[in-house]
Amino acid sequence: MMVVFDEEPRQRTHIEIIPMIDVMMFLMVFFVMISLNVIPLSGLKTQLPQAQSTQRLDLAKHLVITIGGEGEIEVEGKRYQPSALPVVLRQQMQSHPKLDVVLNGDKSARVEDLVRVMDIVRTVGVQHVAIATKQAQ
Repeated sequence: MMVVFDEEPRQRTHIEIIPMIDVMMFLMVFFVMISLNVIPLSGLKTQLPQAQSTQRLDLAKHLVITIGGEGEIEVEGKRYQPSALPVVLRQQMQSHPKLDVVLNGDKSARVEDLVRVMDIVRTVGVQHVAIATKQAQ
């Protein structure tokens, strides 16, 4: 005598790839947006003026002061009022005796703002001041 059991047919397992594709597309769009600078980074956006003669600075510590087109001032990526600039510069000079300052000004920044910042920098006692430019083509 033979006994036959009715077995239910096995269901094959499968992996749903549609949600994985959605996640991958989201990541791809996010990285493309970052690489195209559609999502803004922190800090002032500036366009450097061009110059024919450029020179590299060889001192130990470069402190970058950015002057925006509307007169905004940033030191190493943090915004400051002009009145707070001497305090920041003195703190940096205590940490780095061979401090030099690089003024990174937007090409639409006013000369008045540039002169004001340069005056503050020289008053504090920084001896080496440079203006950042890009090489003219």
